[in-house]
Amino acid sequence: MHAPITPVDTDVQLESAFLVGIQLRDQDPSESQNLLSELKELAESLEMKVCGLELVHLREPHAQLLLGTGKADEIIRKAKNLHAKILVFDHELSPAQQRNWEKRSGLVVIDREEVILDIFARRARTREARLQIGLAQMEYSLPRLTRAWSHLSRQRGAANMRGEGESQLEVDRRLIRKRIDKFRTELLHVRAVRATQRKQRLRLPTPTAAIVGYTNAGKSSLLRALTQADVLVENKLFATLDPTTRRITFPDHSTLLVTDTVGFIRKLPHRLVEAFKATLEEAVMSTFLIHVIDASSSEALQHHETTISVLRDLGADQKNILTVFNKMDLVPDASQIAHLRNHFPHALFLSVHTGQGMDELTHRLSEMARPETIRLSLLLPHSRYDLVSQLHKLGRVYSENFTEHGIEAEARLPIRYAAAFQQFAVV
Repeated sequence: MHAPITPVDTDVQLESAFLVGIQLRDQDPSESQNLLSELKELAESLEMKVCGLELVHLREPHAQLLLGTGKADEIIRKAKNLHAKILVFDHELSPAQQRNWEKRSGLVVIDREEVILDIFARRARTREARLQIGLAQMEYSLPRLTRAWSHLSRQRGAANMRGEGESQLEVDRRLIRKRIDKFRTELLHVRAVRATQRKQRLRLPTPTAAIVGYTNAGKSSLLRALTQADVLVENKLFATLDPTTRRITFPDHSTLLVTDTVGFIRKLPHRLVEAFKATLEEAVMSTFLIHVIDASSSEALQHHETTISVLRDLGADQKNILTVFNKMDLVPDASQIAHLRNHFPHALFLSVHTGQGMDELTHRLSEMARPETIRLSLLLPHSRYDLVSQLHKLGRVYSENFTEHGIEAEARLPIRYAAAFQQFAVV
């Protein structure tokens, strides 16, 4: 498969960047500033060197540049004085606005969506994730091809090739449309395979939980601590893109399948929510959710709202949710904990790093997983070997003993399958 064409040359991403935040008329100033700080983290995830930031108060958006020409020229001067090579906007720019900015400034201009797309492209590992991000990149790039190919005349440097960029543009449009069709076809196949795998998994009695939450809240660290599994743990935004499922076995021998999912973020482009439905589907299909929040963040409440909002979009907000505040060891002020406890009286407060609260979490997870199954002591007649087979297929068999009176078995079954075995239960 050809590598996706992206509007930004990867060499540019190592250059210095000037970031522009937008505060709309009805937007809270602190929220706008926090979003700009978050954009700085995103840019640094792409190894950009952030040389300056500016938050612009916008009364009315302008069609040509989003901002007025006077403010635009002021930002361009500041960026060039700081030797910036790239302007990054924390607001969606239309293809025309992007081209207008680049023409006016002579700099590369990108928006928040393009930054997140590139991060996702770098972090995706599985075939499905790569297909999904490839499709999102193609759909984003198609209306921006004029911008992407504007460098052709400079590269070729020949007056008699003036029309070549235009013909190349048409060629590339056809190429991208073909790739979009190919991505969609391959995704249909991959999703069909996933659906089959999920159907097989749902036949099993093991309950499932999805770990959800704002990016960098410590979800992967929690999964690793709970399951002792080798899971990627990095202190950066969107370290986890592909769903990772691991099994927990509790002291009573019951089990729970736990899946880590992609981190949520405010102003996540809609096409990325669509592109990464596969990892988020684990939240929709799970028995219950584990919502992890960074207790040390001053924006913990906003992060909670962001996650709930995305879950609402997915139709998963009505599930049973266990709220977990992580990174207690990093909380600087006890009053902050008191404030969170007041808002979330049933939440757990822990630190994956120090182990504080992990035993209580394991106990709570065991309780939440248990109601989905029932443990039975059975004496099955020799004439019902079909039930023995069903028991192994549908449940977890702890012991099995063949006697002259029948087959003695200790097993755990999903409650929905237990009725067929109740008449053979031994009290």
